[in-house]
Amino acid sequence: MEEMKFSTDELLESQAHVWYLLFGYLKSMCLKSTLELGIADALKKHGKAMNLSELASSLSIPPSKVQSFGRFMGTLVHLELFATKQDNSGNIKYLLTPMSHLLVKDEMNITPFLRLLLDPFMCDSSHVLGPWFKSPKDTPFELYFGKRVWDVADEKPEFNTMFNEGMASDSLLVGDVVMMTCRDVFKGLKSLVDVGGGTGNMARAIAHASPETKCTVLDLPHVVDTLKGDSLVEFVGGDMFVSVPQANAVLLKWILHDWNDEECVKILQRCREAIPSKEEGGKIIIIDMVVGVTTDKHAYAIETQLLFDLLMMSLVSGKERNESEWKKIISAAGFTDYKITPFLGLRSVIELYP
Repeated sequence: MEEMKFSTDELLESQAHVWYLLFGYLKSMCLKSTLELGIADALKKHGKAMNLSELASSLSIPPSKVQSFGRFMGTLVHLELFATKQDNSGNIKYLLTPMSHLLVKDEMNITPFLRLLLDPFMCDSSHVLGPWFKSPKDTPFELYFGKRVWDVADEKPEFNTMFNEGMASDSLLVGDVVMMTCRDVFKGLKSLVDVGGGTGNMARAIAHASPETKCTVLDLPHVVDTLKGDSLVEFVGGDMFVSVPQANAVLLKWILHDWNDEECVKILQRCREAIPSKEEGGKIIIIDMVVGVTTDKHAYAIETQLLFDLLMMSLVSGKERNESEWKKIISAAGFTDYKITPFLGLRSVIELYP
């Protein structure tokens, strides 16, 4: 076999690229530190751009650390978490960007979801991704912690609370966007069951936008036992692998990526049993990633989908699927007709018709 030869420039460029990959974890730590310091909240509360000393003071950062904090902010600006502008005196001032706006504690706040994914329980098992390929364990999480992620949620109430809060915060954002961009998907439905809907944020968004739709949330008994229904949403304890309450439509928001193909087929079959025919308005609505399909024009959009797939592989037996993989489980569950509508950047709405 002929030995490949590379130029010095190619090797140096490759070294730089390897370094870029090497320091990727520091991006996560920059995001984590931003949340811990509350930088976005401080800028929002101030109501206008702030210079470095004003921002440091509002965060109670001592004078001895202000210079280092300035270096940190410089990196955050490069990462587009914050932006800068110059005042009339040429002083640099910091302000929010669309990304950091999502970190402000208001209705669109995604901080609980970020805190969840930055928690050691969610990211530490990635350290054994390599050894796991030669391990009999089902997931890297199980290899690293000796138990499944769902067992940790059952045993540690604080982690379970963080998990539920993270999912709920994502549903607030997704619910608003779905009803703005994909409202026709839910138009005319008399009833809908949100399977694995947790605290009901997604179901409430649908009920607010479509008052004619009776919304029910199905989740495990320990999730819904303390939740009280109202005129908008009813909560039902149960197991989606056993049965799903009857309705015109079933919603599966970010559920199927947690499970392997066989498990997904079982879930879809139970959902199919719960809905009427297509002629009578029956359908299943899936909100999940379709790898390779995105409305996000950034070069890293597909990379993010692929990294999300590695996260699923690390934590559970599920995966992020491309259209061909979705079609496989859709067909195996007995559906012949489906429609994919990309929205919210990396995710899509998949409608299945019996």
